[in-house]
Amino acid sequence: MPASMIAGRGASGLSGEVAVADSPLATFETLTQAAVIAVMGVAIVVSNLLIIAAFLNFKGLSNEVINYYLLSLAVADLLCGLFVVPLSVYPAITGQWMFGDLMCRLVGYLEVTLWSISVYTFMWISVDRYLAVRKPLRYETVSLTVQTRTRSQCWMVFTWISAAMLCCPPLLGYKKEANFDKETFICMLDWGTTYAYTATLSMLVLGPSVISIVYNYTYIFCMKRKLNSGVPIHDKEYATALAENLSNPSHWMSFVLVSAFWLSWAPYAGVRLYEYIKGEELKIPMLHFGIVWVGILNSFWKIIILVSLSPQFRLALRILCFTACCRTKARLQAELIGLDNDD
Repeated sequence: MPASMIAGRGASGLSGEVAVADSPLATFETLTQAAVIAVMGVAIVVSNLLIIAAFLNFKGLSNEVINYYLLSLAVADLLCGLFVVPLSVYPAITGQWMFGDLMCRLVGYLEVTLWSISVYTFMWISVDRYLAVRKPLRYETVSLTVQTRTRSQCWMVFTWISAAMLCCPPLLGYKKEANFDKETFICMLDWGTTYAYTATLSMLVLGPSVISIVYNYTYIFCMKRKLNSGVPIHDKEYATALAENLSNPSHWMSFVLVSAFWLSWAPYAGVRLYEYIKGEELKIPMLHFGIVWVGILNSFWKIIILVSLSPQFRLALRILCFTACCRTKARLQAELIGLDNDD
């Protein structure tokens, strides 16, 4: 997660201990922060397990390539909930990192790697939605040559491997100490001694991803507005296919997913930019804790967005629930799909 990219803001080496005040207020605050982190961890793990189980149990998973990208996002968020969030609960109570330097470095590496994977995955989702709108008549054919199930899986494997390799140099190298942030209770890699590498990594991850996402969704919504405005399209077959494709709720659902991700991290980015420009840290209680953990909370919002905006996911979730009750999955799935089509 981007929390790993915090460079030198109130961070201390593992050799230094963070004193915890003895006042009742301080004790209450630390226990409250630990409870918030623990609840978030449980919510992230449970929600993403449900998403993964629902899609893997759903026979119609291969109907849309976007489902494989959603699975990739869910796996990344699940790993965050399992291996990053829980390790901040006890330090929130004690005020110090208790798991050793090596574990601190590994957690920091995992945070930024998973964040990079999420950013790249959103880029691939936007590309898939762009292809569906750009060539509505040929989208199925394009899928057979570009966006097949196998190729989308290969893109995801490539994304995971690339992110893991791009983010590993600070883990291997320039400084032996790892940093534990006393305000956010996040253990992070030290990016402050590798400014050139940090800038290069930011450009490699954010550059192509942000450009692709902005361009692709701008094109999608411009075409939707053009169609709704009644601008004549002489090719009737193309106009019909475009209208049907733009009515697919996956466009809006994926856009909301992407927007929720960036909005979750917007407070963190804004505060860090303000502090950088001013050259001083804002001394507001709970501010840095709040902005970092609001960003991490984006790992939970996905299930709410999917349930609200994706009829296919709601169907997959219903099938999973009934399957868990030992009903015949094949017959049940046929019944539910039939009912869905009738609606």
